[in-house]
Amino acid sequence: MSILSWIVLGLVAGWLASFATGHEEGCLTDVLLGIVGAMIGGAIFTWFGGAPVRHFNLHALVVATVGAVILLVIRGIVAGRRFR
Repeated sequence: MSILSWIVLGLVAGWLASFATGHEEGCLTDVLLGIVGAMIGGAIFTWFGGAPVRHFNLHALVVATVGAVILLVIRGIVAGRRFR
């Protein structure tokens, strides 16, 4: 995937994760959250036998969003935040 694809994937996945957990993040934070979430989600999905993310498609979006949600939940637990 190109850099632009990672940025777009990160933005969409980060926004979806922020929306799902009730956090209001900024655009740049959503991009970073989605990219890091894609790495976390990719590692988890691969560990459980799932296909690695190679292209910008629905599978990549789901993996990145799941990873970003996990990241936000962990951050919320550490920071003591509550989710809706």
